Amino acid sequence: MALAPLIDDTQAAFLQGGVSISAASSGARPAPIFPSLCRVLACEVAPDRRRLTLLVSSAQAAQLLQDVGESGRLAVVFSQPSTHRTLQIKGENAQVAPASASQLDAVRRHRDAFVSEVVPLGFPDSLVRLLLTCDDDDILAISISPVAVFDQSPGPRAGSMLQAAS
Repeated sequence: MALAPLIDDTQAAFLQGGVSISAASSGARPAPIFPSLCRVLACEVAPDRRRLTLLVSSAQAAQLLQDVGESGRLAVVFSQPSTHRTLQIKGENAQVAPASASQLDAVRRHRDAFVSEVVPLGFPDSLVRLLLTCDDDDILAISISPVAVFDQSPGPRAGSMLQAAS
C-alpha cells in the first residue's frame, strides 16, 4: 500500500497561492559553509501531491542549482505575508529541467497573486512585479519529492513536523 502524500489539498492550494517562496540547498560542501538561497518564482504541486516543482531564475539561482545537482536535496519555505502562516518543505530526488509553457503561465499567475497579497500591505505594485520578473528563457523547473513538512508559522506549533495527508 502506497503511503499518503505529505501535502493535503489545503496545503497544495496555499503553496500555489500568493505566498513568498524561498529555496535553499547546501550541496555536497562540508559544514560550516552557508547554504545557497534563492527566491522562487512559483510552485506547482502535482495532482497526486507527491512532487513539487519550483520555478527559479537560472541566473539568480546559479549556486543553488549547482548545490541541488550535487545533493539532490532542497528546502523550501512558503510564507503568506498578511498572516505569517509559513510552511517549510524538505525534498529529495531533485530534478532540473527547462520550464514548460504551462509552468511559465504559473509564474505569471503567482506574480499576480503575490502582488494582490502584498500591495494592500503598502508595497508598490511596480516594485513587487520587478522582484518577480525575469526572462522566460531564464526560468528553470526544479522538481522534488517532499520528505518532511514543518509548520513554521509563529506560535506554539512553530517547528512542528506535520503528518501525512489522509
